[in-house]
Amino acid sequence: MSVFNWIIVGLNIPLSLLSAAHALFFKRTPQSALVWVAVCLTFPFVGPVVYFVFGINRVRNRARRLEIKRPPHRVEPGGGDSLETAKHPPADLEVSRAVSDIARISDNVARAPLVGGNRIDLLHNGEAAYPAMIQAMENAEHRIFLCTYIFDTDSAGRQIIGALTAAAARGVEVRVIVDGFGELYSRPRASVLLEKAGIACTRFLPPRLLPLPMLHINLSTHKKTLVVDGDVGFTGGMNIGDRHLAEVEDNSKRVVDTHFRLTGPVVRQLEQSFIEDWSFCTGQPLEPIATPTVSRGKAVCRAISDGPSEPVDKLSTILVGAVATARKHVMIMTPYFLPSVEMISAIQTTVLRGTRVDIVLPSVNNLPFIQWATNNMLYELLFWGANIYFQPPPFVHSKLFVADGQYAQIGSANMDPRSLKLNFELNVEIFDANVVEDITGYVAEKIERSRQIYLADINNRSFPAKTRDALMWLFSPYL
Repeated sequence: MSVFNWIIVGLNIPLSLLSAAHALFFKRTPQSALVWVAVCLTFPFVGPVVYFVFGINRVRNRARRLEIKRPPHRVEPGGGDSLETAKHPPADLEVSRAVSDIARISDNVARAPLVGGNRIDLLHNGEAAYPAMIQAMENAEHRIFLCTYIFDTDSAGRQIIGALTAAAARGVEVRVIVDGFGELYSRPRASVLLEKAGIACTRFLPPRLLPLPMLHINLSTHKKTLVVDGDVGFTGGMNIGDRHLAEVEDNSKRVVDTHFRLTGPVVRQLEQSFIEDWSFCTGQPLEPIATPTVSRGKAVCRAISDGPSEPVDKLSTILVGAVATARKHVMIMTPYFLPSVEMISAIQTTVLRGTRVDIVLPSVNNLPFIQWATNNMLYELLFWGANIYFQPPPFVHSKLFVADGQYAQIGSANMDPRSLKLNFELNVEIFDANVVEDITGYVAEKIERSRQIYLADINNRSFPAKTRDALMWLFSPYL
């Protein structure tokens, strides 16, 4: 063997061993670790290079490096001392044993405490949500914090910008966070118009080429929150734009969605999420509003902020726990349904135990490749007895979760890897029979208008459709 060959062998052995060791220690499933170890050791040079390009979770690593740069703040998780009197221990909830178990799971996973004294109002589409948001901004006396993924600069978007501008003109502190990738959906960009109006606006991890390239569609803030004076808040699935005006039938891009108005102590937790994200984006610390919290209703709630910088996938863990714990009925409505292996197993086990599981999805998706990938895995749920429903057009963007008629989650997170692993999200969990009844009724009404999907529908797909769906499913962790 020549000296050159010995050099090649000498370089390949440590490279293969190092990459295999990295896969062994950092991959989270034995199947994944085994495959990558085999690739690194079997294919000289090529295996380690392929692992370096495709096998390392750079999203989580980059998110944690960015998290280290987050400026320290003096605000306690959940809003500080002003929330002490509103804290509501899980043991004090007047709910079933199963729902009480859900509360204990989330209490051990989430940073924020449960807080009582809240009111939650369900808002249908932009026709109800935007006027309520504008009215809240018109009534603002101290501050307005707005965070959104997409901020279109069409008619609806400019009305929101107008309300923000008017509030700032009368002395209200106004701050806006727009996702750096999401704002590219519209021209001119919302951040440009806001800055021209003199409003403090920052972009969340905007793509750039210099000084160091940062081009990605992950690590986005997918949160949709509006907080006014620390007492009135809005969150849900709705971005800002004409597309959410679903009652305008000649709107070819119309989207059906739900948003929620929250009043009471839980709004301070939405404010806390914004304060942390503002510090992350700008390096500028903010303090929570100084006015005391006021009870507005009877709902017990908690805001759960999640993202790839967290050591635990909080929302995923809580949702899997809620499905596994429910004893009567689980309802899931989501536009993008690519559940994890853990979630699939939890749904299967829950159905086998006799709990009804209804999953409501759009029949026509704005991202067809996600719908194709979803079709490929529905067999796993239908076979064991889960109920799948396809809603008729227009596209339905609502994200709702209900368990046993006493627990609900609302917010920005979809039931897919992008939301639960790659992006920054905010959901609110609700323990209140009356509010959950409203949400349950909304989902039930949508089910009545939907087409139920059966095992035969999935099995009878054409061979080209099955092939297409299976190929898209292979990429589901990245969709």
